[in-house]
Amino acid sequence: MTMHPVVRWAGAGVLALALAACSNKTQQEHAVGAVGFAAAPAADAGARAGNAANDMQAMLAYEHHVGVVLPADETATRMQAAKAACEDGRFGACVVLDARSQGGDQPSASLGMRIVPAGVERMIALASRDARVGSRSTHAEDLAVQVRDNALVQERLRNELSRLQEFQQRRDLAVADMIALSRQLAETQAQLDAAEREGAQNRRRIDTQKLTVDFRPPAAESGRGEIGQALRDFGGTLSTGAAWTIRALAFLLPVLVVVAVLVALWRRLRRNRAR
Repeated sequence: MTMHPVVRWAGAGVLALALAACSNKTQQEHAVGAVGFAAAPAADAGARAGNAANDMQAMLAYEHHVGVVLPADETATRMQAAKAACEDGRFGACVVLDARSQGGDQPSASLGMRIVPAGVERMIALASRDARVGSRSTHAEDLAVQVRDNALVQERLRNELSRLQEFQQRRDLAVADMIALSRQLAETQAQLDAAEREGAQNRRRIDTQKLTVDFRPPAAESGRGEIGQALRDFGGTLSTGAAWTIRALAFLLPVLVVVAVLVALWRRLRRNRAR
């Protein structure tokens, strides 16, 4: 059959539109694939950056120092309460490192501990309950390099120890070689033990945080205490000053005698020259 020219033109137009649509679809699929291919490395890089950030954060050793201001007669009691909470593990694993208390007119107390990170704020809240936090500071030490170096040292020592143990199994070793090998094994084992202790200490500093809390009275009470203490120490300070003065005079007396003799000789020489 012979098709009308209009029908042929319409069919050609539909075919052209279909080819154009297929071409656009193919280009879009390639573009989406390219974007996905480019996004995948970016996502991997982001994940690696996140892991690196987490590793860096995990290698930090934190130390906190808090100053709590409260009435003078409560410093020792509050320190004992915080110490008991640490020893009982009320806020997680905790070890008391240092506990000091001073009475008198200038009472003060100090408590140092190593506690899990989740218990730091709760311990500070207990220590400063019904009181005021006068000062607070936080310091973080990056132990990433130390941990890495320690791991490398431990790996090297373990490999060396394994090789020495293999040599020790040989049956053709002389007595002198066996003695030298045993000595080397002992030295390597001692070095490995020291490296493992250092690694354990680094991990302890990373897994727990050091917290130091100082308990002290307000500045006004502390100033009055210092004045009262100075008045009570007046007699002792006076006697100490008098004793030092006497000692100074006894030390300088021979020097003064020598200076007086030299001055007298110098004046006599001047008079003789004038004549």
